[in-house]
Amino acid sequence: MAEGTRAKPGLEDVVAGESAITLVAGETGGLAYRGFDIAELARSAPYEGVVHLLLYGESPEPEALRATREALGARRELPLALRRAADALPAELPPLDALRSLLSAMSGRAFAYPPTPDQGLELVAKAPALLARTVRRRRGEPPVASDRALGHVANYLYLLTGHRPAERQVRALETYFILLADHGMNASTFALRVVLSTNADLLSGAVAAIAALKGPLHGGAPSKVSDMLDAVGTAGEAQAWVDAALARRERLMGFGHRAYKTEDPRARLLKGVAATTADPARFALAEEVERVALLALARARPGQRLYTNVEFWGAVVLEAAGLERELFTPTFALARTAGWSAHALEQAADNRLIRPDVAYTGPEVGRRWKGGEATGA
Repeated sequence: MAEGTRAKPGLEDVVAGESAITLVAGETGGLAYRGFDIAELARSAPYEGVVHLLLYGESPEPEALRATREALGARRELPLALRRAADALPAELPPLDALRSLLSAMSGRAFAYPPTPDQGLELVAKAPALLARTVRRRRGEPPVASDRALGHVANYLYLLTGHRPAERQVRALETYFILLADHGMNASTFALRVVLSTNADLLSGAVAAIAALKGPLHGGAPSKVSDMLDAVGTAGEAQAWVDAALARRERLMGFGHRAYKTEDPRARLLKGVAATTADPARFALAEEVERVALLALARARPGQRLYTNVEFWGAVVLEAAGLERELFTPTFALARTAGWSAHALEQAADNRLIRPDVAYTGPEVGRRWKGGEATGA
């Protein structure tokens, strides 16, 4: 980096590349995949259609959608080696760590560089089966075989429970999957693209992406939103709880986003889903916490433009879908496998090694060594 050039911690406002996949319009609260507004997709498209859109660049005609559904269904079954790998993991291993380990175990010739759409379909299809198998083993329950008659999201719920899920649960979780399928150059996607830029394979990139989800600043906050709602207790206690939390300088989970300077459009859509699927008392609590938190944040931190983000109402929807909190972040990862695959394809299609510079802030060159002498021949 040239002398005097100012570094930007977190690469904020730094354009690291070009992409034709997702538009994140942070100032206006817009989000679109391949030119399709997210509200249109949430209303009209199945998750399999969004997978096709992200991988191939176009919305599928009915025949193509049918083919994508069949391709995903055919790839759900786990080969013996993967079943053994899943069953050999320590039962106490957290689900996200288990999923990361098992994606490494999937590596082989079928995932050689460069990535292909078929590899993306394989990742999208098998990840839920791997996760569900480890979760059921962790509970002391036998694995469940996939049901080819079920859609992608419905089958995931079936693999977790062994029961066909209610339609309202499926639609709620499918909307979540669609809204979380991609989000531009976020931390996990950037990690994946860095790895792909070295000519590493798709699964190596996906493992790096999941590692980036380990921290609560990216993907790990929905369960903390649920914990916060539990701590508040009832809608009538929301104001006092929020005021006390801000007085202690605690972070309110589910508010603020690096990209959005207004309401996260995914939060708005998920709130609509929660209104019709969540327990009424839970929805009323969340709605009141959101109301008082937004007012309190505006007073306490004027000018920072802190609004509800996807993780706030995402937590309520994931609860309504019947998922345990330890599955919130792994489920985020399952939804995002489609976007990760699309970004891997795009990176490989016009690749250049991602290697940013850094501003050196250490001592001046010319220091004298005072330690021990060098040894050797």
